[in-house]
Amino acid sequence: MVRVEPMWIEGYPFTAVQVDLPKTTLLVIANSVGYAMCGALDVQLLRTKLRDRNVVAMRATGVRTLEELLAASVDSQTQAAEELGIHAGMPMREALAALGRAAQNG
Repeated sequence: MVRVEPMWIEGYPFTAVQVDLPKTTLLVIANSVGYAMCGALDVQLLRTKLRDRNVVAMRATGVRTLEELLAASVDSQTQAAEELGIHAGMPMREALAALGRAAQNG
């Protein structure tokens, strides 16, 4: 099953996607600037081999629903996310609000 829905965080629009896969669930909350994802996101790959793409992304581990992803803390993030002030330990909702501000400011 795939669930796609609009989501508003601190007044900023996002798209939330939940994909139920065998023995796991893929979770993504994204806007035009970047995205937050479940533990399936390979942040290390984005930080090293794909660094030149300048992807703004962060992940939370141990989450099974979109609601849990929103309630989690950032586990790891890309360098591009760090440039927006996003860091490990930050509440995910706060990190997503930073993406919302970045999208609004162009």
